[in-house]
Amino acid sequence: MPETDDDLTTMTWEDAESAFDEADAALLGTGSVEQHSVHLPVSVDTLRAEHLTEELVDAAEEHDLRFVRLPTMPYGMSEHHMNFPGTITLDPLTYEDAIVEIGASLARHGVERFVIVNCHGGNREPLSNAADRLVREYDLSTHFVHWTDFARERLQEVFGEGWGHAGDHETSVIEHYRPDLVKEGKKEPQNAKAMPETASYGYFDRVTDLGGLGDPTNADPEAVAEVIDHGTEQILEALKSDIDAGW
Repeated sequence: MPETDDDLTTMTWEDAESAFDEADAALLGTGSVEQHSVHLPVSVDTLRAEHLTEELVDAAEEHDLRFVRLPTMPYGMSEHHMNFPGTITLDPLTYEDAIVEIGASLARHGVERFVIVNCHGGNREPLSNAADRLVREYDLSTHFVHWTDFARERLQEVFGEGWGHAGDHETSVIEHYRPDLVKEGKKEPQNAKAMPETASYGYFDRVTDLGGLGDPTNADPEAVAEVIDHGTEQILEALKSDIDAGW
């Protein structure tokens, strides 16, 4: 995958001024630092956010779009994983406020559109709240994209059911991008309990002893590469449609 030259981290302030003016939107990837069973690193969601936003930036021109990619937000709302060492969490309101302040900073620099690409389920509610606030309080057009929503059907075709946290899907993605971080000898079926339909489980160690769901031994990095391409196209098509419609 080619390296993008649209990363804010590589720009001077003069570069950033020009890039913000020329781009359709500023794009932020959001992940987490939390346990992902015994075979994957705590950086899984952040690595996914980093690489999947690169995919979006690199493919954007094919959809007549251009983004300025912000540094990936590594921390998220992960209280439900805190009984596993290595997990770092932000309070939901702290996290929501941090995203709002990032968006407010962009608005001060004249950015009119903000795209948040999320790769961690625990971030969904505070990110949704932050997106609403940015529209209402700062008149900043904000698009909230939960990456998996745009690839869910294809993921189910490839992995069936139960491919969630640290399972078939996420193991495949890390094997695709960073195979050096996967502990092959530790991969095993996670033997998780069925998720309750009405009750809150509170903490994830009530669901799974190892920390994951699904069966990471079914990982298929080649198949997930096609899913990534599909998800990237779906997201860009949705963004282009919404932007053209004036949202």
